[in-house]
Amino acid sequence: MKKTITLLFLLFVSCLFGTAMYPKNNLDIYDAYFFSLKSLEFEKAKLQLKNLEGKEVILLEKLANTLYQSGRRDILEEYNKKNYITNSKFEKATLLLLLGYNELYLHPLQSKSYEYFSQGYYLSKEIGYAPITKQFILGLLELFHWEILSTNELHKNFLKELYTLSFDKIDLFWYELYKLILNSKTINKDEFSLKENFCDIENIIDSEFSKYNNLLVKYYYEKAIYAGFEKDHKKARKFHKKTLNTTKSYPFMRYMTFGSYIRLSAMDAEENNFKNALKYLDSSRNYIDHTSPLRSQLYIHRNSAKYYFELKKYDSAYQFLHKSIKIEHKLKYNQNTLKISELNVKLDTAEKEKKIIQLLNTNLKTEANRLRNRNLLIGSISILIVGSIIVLLVYKNTKRKQRIAEQEREIEIQKTEKLLKDQELTAIDAMISGQEKERQRLANELHDNLGSTLATVKLHFQHLTKNRNNSKTKNIEELYTKTDHLLEEAYQKVRTIAHEKNSGVMANQGLLPAIKKFAKKASNTNTLQIEVQDYGLEERLDNGLEISIFRMIQELITNIIKHANATEVHISLTNHDSLLNIIIEDNGKGFDSKVSVEKDGMGLKTIEKRIEYLEGTFEIDSTIGKGTNIIINIPI
Repeated sequence: MKKTITLLFLLFVSCLFGTAMYPKNNLDIYDAYFFSLKSLEFEKAKLQLKNLEGKEVILLEKLANTLYQSGRRDILEEYNKKNYITNSKFEKATLLLLLGYNELYLHPLQSKSYEYFSQGYYLSKEIGYAPITKQFILGLLELFHWEILSTNELHKNFLKELYTLSFDKIDLFWYELYKLILNSKTINKDEFSLKENFCDIENIIDSEFSKYNNLLVKYYYEKAIYAGFEKDHKKARKFHKKTLNTTKSYPFMRYMTFGSYIRLSAMDAEENNFKNALKYLDSSRNYIDHTSPLRSQLYIHRNSAKYYFELKKYDSAYQFLHKSIKIEHKLKYNQNTLKISELNVKLDTAEKEKKIIQLLNTNLKTEANRLRNRNLLIGSISILIVGSIIVLLVYKNTKRKQRIAEQEREIEIQKTEKLLKDQELTAIDAMISGQEKERQRLANELHDNLGSTLATVKLHFQHLTKNRNNSKTKNIEELYTKTDHLLEEAYQKVRTIAHEKNSGVMANQGLLPAIKKFAKKASNTNTLQIEVQDYGLEERLDNGLEISIFRMIQELITNIIKHANATEVHISLTNHDSLLNIIIEDNGKGFDSKVSVEKDGMGLKTIEKRIEYLEGTFEIDSTIGKGTNIIINIPI
């Protein structure tokens, strides 16, 4: 479908504009010529044309000379006459390019160059040859470069088209460079980041780009200006000097030579080195830009007056100030942007009127057929586009509904899993609570029931002791029998309670003593040694938390005794920044932790869920044949 739309669009364009009108026979040569122009290699550009003849070749050679000399040599008078006639649109576009650059360099603050560039730009669109269109855009952007302050946004459209037509890194370099320059001149400077603009340029410049030294100099110059605005004088001087190393050799770089001397002078003045600042101003006089001599002289005279005043040379300061005032009256800074904006509207109107006249002079029948075919094609393309948009919207809507349904299913699954987890944790908590209550009940029974029995036995025993040699005492045998029964009863109760697990020791002594006591009981001199180390556990924890931790350690040690065949176990408990760290290490046979946990082996899954309930972490590091490390972290 995309291929069909593309073919229809190309057919539509061919109906509107016809075939290309540039000289196809020498296309490679013209491509090389315009590549050299945008690379600022003007002598090389002329060499590309040495085997060609014709008026357009003469015009292209003069264009290269004009760009190299920056307008210091006038074009032959015959090319400026209004009666210059040619049947070649390519030749006429070349002439407009030549006239535009000549006017730009000789009279940059007048509107004539904009008129030539605009006419040529529209003509190049008809020709359909991208390199010459890009050269017209570069000319227009260079014209905007000479504005003191940009109050319109005309340059944005040309920048956008230059980016669209970009074919290589040099095109992208010019796009980023003019974006940087024109962004720095716009009134709405807050909308842009010049630092980001420089980063975009630096991303284009690589080791291969270094051969285009004339382009790199323009980057160095803008970098120096930016560093000066940022008050980084060291960096600014570095780039200005790199600029001067090249620009003095080429006429078309004259304005950068002048600008570097002016800015070096300004930096010295900011550092109160006015004598050196005056030296840089004197050097700049030799490189006054012929495109704007009055503005350059104004800057030199005005700053000379200021520096001589600071040096207390008031006569010289007055003379230069007087000169600068006279020049200032000749300049009209604020008319530049307004003229271009008004002229743009006039040119658009003139261009439309011109096209209407051409249409009226064309064969009406042919034109009517072409218009009918064009309308049919537009209608077909419109239907295809609207249909494609509808299909795309339906497809996206279906996909969106599917995503929403999948998300809802995932949410339901997560809710179910959370509910099951909460229920499981509630059950575990209830189990722990029930076990603790049962142990408390056994402890109470031990105290109340067994204690009273033993107290009675003690009374009987004391009575028998006092009266064992007294023959008058009655019921001695009966007393012996009762005592024997009470002792048997106490023994049975003790035997029963002794087999039950009881955490009463924790309730009285705390977590650490209970663990140490448990370790001591579980240790065996010949087969297993359990060592307990602690740090920062001077204070008791919450009773419920202590019970949970004790039960988990008890379960893990039991697993080691049953399954690990270990001879040494090390238990470490550390309280640091409200986090209890528990490490249990053994030198047993080890196991595959992934397989064991997945199979819910050795109660590890239950322990992990208990720790999750306490918002802690549980890690197992086990190697078969080398033992196991278990690390538990619990917030307290």
